Amino acid sequence: MPRPGAELGGPPRESGSRAAGRHEPDPRAQAPGAAGQPLITDPAGPPRLSLWLLRPPSAGSPAAARLAVRELDAAELRRAELFVRPTDRVQYLSAHIALRRILSEATGYPPERLRLGREPGPARPHRTTRPVLRDPPLPVHFSLSHSHGLVLIGTAASVVGVDVQRTPTAGAVEVCGPALHPAEWRELLALPEARRPDAFAELWTRKEAYLKGLGTGLGRSPALDYLGAGTDADAPPGPAGWIVRNVPAGPHHAAAAALAVPAEPVVTLRSLPAACLFDGAAGLPLSAAPLLALRRRSSWTLRWSLLERDPPG
Repeated sequence: MPRPGAELGGPPRESGSRAAGRHEPDPRAQAPGAAGQPLITDPAGPPRLSLWLLRPPSAGSPAAARLAVRELDAAELRRAELFVRPTDRVQYLSAHIALRRILSEATGYPPERLRLGREPGPARPHRTTRPVLRDPPLPVHFSLSHSHGLVLIGTAASVVGVDVQRTPTAGAVEVCGPALHPAEWRELLALPEARRPDAFAELWTRKEAYLKGLGTGLGRSPALDYLGAGTDADAPPGPAGWIVRNVPAGPHHAAAAALAVPAEPVVTLRSLPAACLFDGAAGLPLSAAPLLALRRRSSWTLRWSLLERDPPG
């Protein structure tokens, strides 16, 4: 469901990154990442999507005090201060440190030297444009989302959008459901009432991931595009030129990713330990992030039981 300020670039809008000059490319940008992943800009083979799940440390904990906050720019630090609840502030800081370290791994540039921004576009209420990597000017697309203790980050060589949401209450489904595409709402109403919150969460994350990929966010009406399950007899086709799939996220959340490619991508999902965000020698490399799931040929292979526990890390 919509929630102000929960994601990169959601209200309140960022004023931009700190000024920085161009840098010479780092030779490490030509090598595979330390996590053993192929370059996300590699044109060979099928499309690839790298996803990362993170559970931020608790506010006030020793782990939160060790976060590499120095790697963030002035705009990110200002925005972090806008969060009233310490838990939300730590979640935001963790998400942006993780994003910078993941992009650093993909580009070979130090996290603090990356300049992040947004595509140009009109500033409108509840509308943001896609995030971009301004410097280094490499063709790396990314998206970030966080909700109630879980962060999801996606990187790819094509335009990508990701979304994660905590499973709503039945009452929230009744309030938000009529705003969906009519065929989507009919599909939800056809389900037993007990199943609707989970189904709604999966549907809503698919919709938000797609809208973030478009660069409109919820500035585009949720009723315009069909991202349903295909069970309604009068349902239209889904968005052309996009692959939109749900992502395993544990028993209390739903997640999804949208990728602007015509064919099914190979998707890796990793759990990023909080120690990968620590400053100094105590921090772990991204290679310490275990593989949780792999999606190939339209099916997931899972490395942990979603029914028994939350993802490790």
